[in-house]
Amino acid sequence: MEAERQALVAALAWQVAMGADEAIMPIALDRAALRPSPAPAPPARPQPSPLAAPMPSAPVQEEAATLAAGADSLEALREAMARFTGSPLRETATNMVFADGVSGAPVMVVGEAPGAEEDRLGRPFVGASGRLLDRMFASIGLARDENLYITNILPYRPPGNRTPTDAELNLFLPFVLRHVALARPRFLVLAGGVAAKGLLRQREGITRLRGRWHQVSLFDGQVIPALPTLHPAYLLRNPLAKRDAWADLLLLRRSIEDGRNVANGQGGV
Repeated sequence: MEAERQALVAALAWQVAMGADEAIMPIALDRAALRPSPAPAPPARPQPSPLAAPMPSAPVQEEAATLAAGADSLEALREAMARFTGSPLRETATNMVFADGVSGAPVMVVGEAPGAEEDRLGRPFVGASGRLLDRMFASIGLARDENLYITNILPYRPPGNRTPTDAELNLFLPFVLRHVALARPRFLVLAGGVAAKGLLRQREGITRLRGRWHQVSLFDGQVIPALPTLHPAYLLRNPLAKRDAWADLLLLRRSIEDGRNVANGQGGV
């Protein structure tokens, strides 16, 4: 035993001479396990999608309806929409896009929302899609400087040309319906799925809604015949669909001609 003790003392003395300053245990010490665990992080709040718009409050909805109802002319409606500050789209757009063409025209086109060119110029349907729209209606004898009136379901461009949200459509619906009532067209053409679903209150896609007449009811009880059709921007991307758009235009022309016949006592639809 004495010999073993002397050997251990000698080994310890050697370790001290080598600079060791703490004892070595038979089993390695897990120092990480001795550290205090960090406090759990609070649960992350769900972040809204950058493409989603918050639902407008009831006072904002009421303000839009009140401003729209108080407009007794198209110019008064334009001014009321310019005063309305309840939509964030106003802050990101360059210009408000109100309308183009001849007020009181028999045909009123309602598009979806302004694009980049419309936002820059403050007019609906300009650029490539606007030129195609003009050619389409010229083929049945309609032109925006003679007998066609054009607007959009939204007056402001959504950022990045994204699809308008249901909240945005509902917020501006009183202005659109008042616009139709003041313009007093005989026929509405709803260009694109957003305009068709927004004014018809339908969930079906444009390919199922187009090709037949529907009705848009105004706040005063008036009902306007409405024909959904494909948006010119869609036709530029899908040229084969122009055949369906041409069929819609022929249906519109027949309805206009039948209406003239009714006025002349020669029958009707």
